Amino acid sequence: MKLIHTDIDGVVVIEPRLFDDARGYFYESFNERELCEALGLELRFVQDNQSRSREGVVRGLHYQVAPFAQTKLVRVVRGEILDVAVDLRRGSPTLLRHVAVRLSEDNHRQLFIPRGFAHGFVVLRGDAIVEYKCDNYYAPEAERTIAYNDPDIAIDWGIERGRVIVSERDANATQLANAELFDYNIDYYA
Repeated sequence: MKLIHTDIDGVVVIEPRLFDDARGYFYESFNERELCEALGLELRFVQDNQSRSREGVVRGLHYQVAPFAQTKLVRVVRGEILDVAVDLRRGSPTLLRHVAVRLSEDNHRQLFIPRGFAHGFVVLRGDAIVEYKCDNYYAPEAERTIAYNDPDIAIDWGIERGRVIVSERDANATQLANAELFDYNIDYYA
């Protein structure tokens, strides 16, 4: 696998080694040992999630606060999304900056999002099936949502505002000014 480091420390694009021939293709989508060695982290993913969303759907920006913060490893099985990670670590040199990466069934890329970040995506074409691994279990009491269109984050989702489809929960999400942030100086993996 090839790691592509983004402008925000810790957020990494992963490109698998693809074996393609007349029959189709094969690739290893996850290898815990290789990923941990490459990232220099001790990780154990405990939950796999999958969603199906139609074109124009925005999910996010979601995260869980400590001690239930989650690392996510996101990939697309069908379709194409713009996947977004927002730095919510107070004191971070990249606080409130975001990374946006196209993930698709064609490019087989994955996005590694560490603890301390909010996550969201928009479906850019057709229906999309998105799978992501989490290193902590879902904890509804720790779940938080920031408005996907918060002007202080200013994400360009790549679609017209009138085409955006969101859930009621995401439509009523907290503005960034009222969000619960992480502390850059705390090791959320300890």
